Amino acid sequence: MSLQPGKSHIHYDPLGVTLVIGAWNYPYQLTLVPMISSIAAGNTCIVKPSELPENTMHLLSELINDNFPSDYLFVAEGGVPETTELIQLRFDKIFFTGSPKVGKIVYEAAAKNLVPVVLELGGKSPAIVTKTADLEVAVKRLVWGKFLNAGQTCIAPDYLLVEESVKPQLLQLIKEKLEEANYYDGAEHYTSIINKRNFDRVTSLIDKDKIFFGGHTNDDTLYIEPTILDHVDWDDAVMQDEIFGPVFPVISFNNYDDVLQKIVEGEKPLAAYLFTKNEEDKSKLLHLVSFGGGCINDTLMHIASDYLPFGGIGNSGIGNYHGAYGFLAFTHQKSVIEKTTWGEPDLKYPPYSDKKMKWLKRLM
Repeated sequence: MSLQPGKSHIHYDPLGVTLVIGAWNYPYQLTLVPMISSIAAGNTCIVKPSELPENTMHLLSELINDNFPSDYLFVAEGGVPETTELIQLRFDKIFFTGSPKVGKIVYEAAAKNLVPVVLELGGKSPAIVTKTADLEVAVKRLVWGKFLNAGQTCIAPDYLLVEESVKPQLLQLIKEKLEEANYYDGAEHYTSIINKRNFDRVTSLIDKDKIFFGGHTNDDTLYIEPTILDHVDWDDAVMQDEIFGPVFPVISFNNYDDVLQKIVEGEKPLAAYLFTKNEEDKSKLLHLVSFGGGCINDTLMHIASDYLPFGGIGNSGIGNYHGAYGFLAFTHQKSVIEKTTWGEPDLKYPPYSDKKMKWLKRLM
């Protein structure tokens, strides 16, 4: 009532010149989707694809730079030196997808120019299986979600927490599903690790004494067989950082509340997955654990909905995008009140009096 007569609205302004830094694991999707959000919001955009999939970077450069004016949309090729130079510039927004380590570097550089950022990072995303879960369905979806792209997915289940009473059955079902899937070296439905550095990093996490399934590797093809590690402890090397590869450590539990508390004590993950039929278990996960997004009785598929924002929280990221949320990420929401020039009471203007106060109390 205090704003009458008048009306309010939000005016969506483009931010200006934006920088999108893509990731190597899904080099088209994770580069083009934020780029499309930026230009849909009316911005101009410089795109910096990851240099690790080098041919992809060259192709994006060719397709975009040959077909768009460079002052509207431009692909900047190069590696770390070029990216380091770009993030020093005064963009109107920087969008970065990658690791928390590099995200901190981008954030620090952007802060010097007060450039706002969206950081899509990662972390150790848990998958939890309780005794009430449909184990057949859980295994099918866990194996697919974990070993898609050889585990090189930011929202892949990083480690598996399973209730002790169903652990033997679950592990046997996982073994059978992996044998059925046949992720052999060179399979069309499987892939290699991106480079030797990451291959060496992931293979170093495989404790040969704890292999339940898999463990075979090939240095020449950078192949790592889907590997299940059993009898894993929270202090093991494989539990210290995001794995980002086809190694799946398994930890059993007897108390659901205790395992949720253990997750809460760590960094906030990008995703979390729970397999259960128990409504109280679902509610506890959603209300007690802070994470970017996730699924109940599935993996990965929350990323597929255009109606859901995708992004992390805390160490797993800042901001979100996808669908309308991508448009909002690249606009300034300008709040506007538009008033008429007639009919305004004199209540808000001095001098103030007891009589005006009485009228205000009646109105409010």
